[in-house]
Amino acid sequence: MADVVERTPAERHIYLRTVRFGDVDSQGHVNNVRFLDYLEDARFGMFHIDPYNEGDEPFKGLVVTRHEIDYRRPLGFRAQPVRVETWVTEIRSVRFTLRYEIRDDEAVYVTALSVLAAYDVERAAPRRLNEGELAYLKRYAE
Repeated sequence: MADVVERTPAERHIYLRTVRFGDVDSQGHVNNVRFLDYLEDARFGMFHIDPYNEGDEPFKGLVVTRHEIDYRRPLGFRAQPVRVETWVTEIRSVRFTLRYEIRDDEAVYVTALSVLAAYDVERAAPRRLNEGELAYLKRYAE
């Protein structure tokens, strides 16, 4: 019989996102396309893509190659922000996969995934993830 190994869950990056009035459509819930903005905001926060942010060096040259979204329940306009929880499920030499949950304490509104590739902007070509980027991703790896 094989030993059962208990694994600590991956650290999740938490991004608090305000539901804006402009996110809500005529049916009274956040429009499906707006959820891509929520995911993008969470990625920017997770990878420090902010020219005014001091501290960790930001990832440079990442491109999204794929998105997949499952809408679990409607999210309406509200005063409290929702959490966008993000973690890494696969790391390859050039690309990696992120998983997300847009949620609060009571419900999961959206589950999603994105595949991102490291990209050399100057050469306009894919590149390998560097050691620092790999180490950072492993912190959130499942």
